[in-house]
Amino acid sequence: MFSPLSRLSCAFSARTGAFYRAPVMPCRSVSPVSVARPSYSLMSAPATSSFHSTTSSHAALRLGDAAPDFTVDSQLGSINLYEYLGDSWGILFSHPKDNTPVCTTELGEVAKLKSEFEKRNTKVIGLSVDSVESHESWIKDINDTQNTRVNFPLLADVDRTVSTLYDMIHPNADNTLTVRSVFIIGPDKKIKLTLTYPASTGRDFKEVLRVLDSLQLTAHYQVATPVNWRDGDDCVIVPSITNEQAKTKFPKGFTEIRPYLRMTPQPNK
Repeated sequence: MFSPLSRLSCAFSARTGAFYRAPVMPCRSVSPVSVARPSYSLMSAPATSSFHSTTSSHAALRLGDAAPDFTVDSQLGSINLYEYLGDSWGILFSHPKDNTPVCTTELGEVAKLKSEFEKRNTKVIGLSVDSVESHESWIKDINDTQNTRVNFPLLADVDRTVSTLYDMIHPNADNTLTVRSVFIIGPDKKIKLTLTYPASTGRDFKEVLRVLDSLQLTAHYQVATPVNWRDGDDCVIVPSITNEQAKTKFPKGFTEIRPYLRMTPQPNK
C-alpha cells in the first residue's frame, strides 16, 4: 500500500548551488535487492597491451655466491671458467661492444697490467657480445693504438650466455649491450667483488688491483683495510679479536684508538 502522507525533504540543486525544500514521493515498501557490482583488477591489462618488463629475469649475483661456470669461445680458443682459473683468483670484466673507444683503452691497460695480476696469482678474462673474428680484428687496433699486446682471453659471448648468467645486460641502460661489469672470483670460485660502471665511464684498474690486494690480505689475516688503504699501509684489527689475542697474532704491535678501532702494521710486510 502507498502511504497517504507526503513529506518535505531538504535537497541540493547543482544548477543553482543552493538547498531547497523538495517533496518526497511516497514509495512502496520493497524487499532489499542485492545489486551486483562490477569487479576491476588494477593488475590486469588488455590483451593488446604491448607492455614489457624492464627488469632482468635472472637474479643478480651477490657476494659469496658461487660464480656460474661456463664454456665460451675466445680468440685464444675455448675457455671453461673453472678449468682456466684452476686455483687462481680471477677477474671477469665485460665490454659493451667491439671497436669502441673507452673499451679500447681499458683492454690496453689490462694488457699492460698483466704482470701485476700474475704477481697476485690472478687471471683476467674479458668479454664482449661480438664474434671471435670481430675480436681478432679489434685486438689489432688495441695493440697498435695502446702500444701493447692483448695477452688474455676475450670471450665471444655472441648468444649472451655469460652476459645472462652474470646479469651484465641492464635493460634500462641498453637491451642488448653489456654494461661495464667487473667480478673478482676467489680460488674457491665464490664472488668476492662486483662493480658496475655505465658504458660512458672507463674503469680504474688500479682500484681493482687495490681491492684485490685487500681481499687477498684479509683472506689470510684477521684484519680489514681502512679508507684509502694501499698495500703497505696499516690495517684494522677485526673486532672479534680480543686485545690479548691481538698481542699474539700481531707481534708488530697495535694502537688502540677506541676499543673497536685498533690499527696494526700490515701483517705480511
